[in-house]
Amino acid sequence: MKVPIYSIKGKASKSSATLPDAFAEPIRLDLIRRAVRAARANRRQAYGASKRAGYRHSVSWPGKGRGMARTPRKNGGGGRGAEAPNTVGGRRAHPPKAEKEWDLKINAKEKKKAFRSALAATTQETYVSARGHVIPEKATLPYIIDNKIENLFKDHEDESITKRAISLLGGLGIIEDIDRSAFGKGIRAGKGKRRGRKYRTPKSILVVLSENNGSEKAFRNLSGVDVTTAKDLNTELLAPGGDPGRLVLFSKAAVSALGERL
Repeated sequence: MKVPIYSIKGKASKSSATLPDAFAEPIRLDLIRRAVRAARANRRQAYGASKRAGYRHSVSWPGKGRGMARTPRKNGGGGRGAEAPNTVGGRRAHPPKAEKEWDLKINAKEKKKAFRSALAATTQETYVSARGHVIPEKATLPYIIDNKIENLFKDHEDESITKRAISLLGGLGIIEDIDRSAFGKGIRAGKGKRRGRKYRTPKSILVVLSENNGSEKAFRNLSGVDVTTAKDLNTELLAPGGDPGRLVLFSKAAVSALGERL
């Protein structure tokens, strides 16, 4: 499968790049979602209640025969209950356990196939559009950019590298997708807004470079944009939330490095 190579100014050149065979893999939505779910589960940190939670009181029980419930009472607290789950400030009846295992397993072959399926979905306009990405007419997915994108940081001179990145995206006609992410930021629904995740920002494009050479700094301030290398590319980056079809920009060198990896 051949796709055109775009210049650093966003113009399609006469040369083309040959994508690895993995980009023609049949798309297995079930495997992609299993791989993403396993990756997210395996990142979870253990958490649980302290062994002394709810027990930080001096308590006693006067014994039977007084017409009182068998609830521990605070010493000097006027008979106020403590420590038991049915009392204010007492322990939880069934608190989260730090020893609980959240890990999920997935077969190695299934994990590799899920990765190749997620790569193949980046070439399908139907999947990319279903994720909400703004795709210009007559676009060839995925975008392959000339290797000069790897030198944005070295050759920036006095010009801001972020401005050069915006100029590139504008030439490709996908700057609207960045705006979609920026203006789509909103308050999360449900309890999550109380846990340090009040706002939710839609994912925008994914930029894949051959290595971390400083050029990733040109994209890091753009809303919803992720930057990675061909070595660190994974299913979750290609299909955030388990939904395949992310809008991806590869450097020509990254495609070559990805072919060696596959």
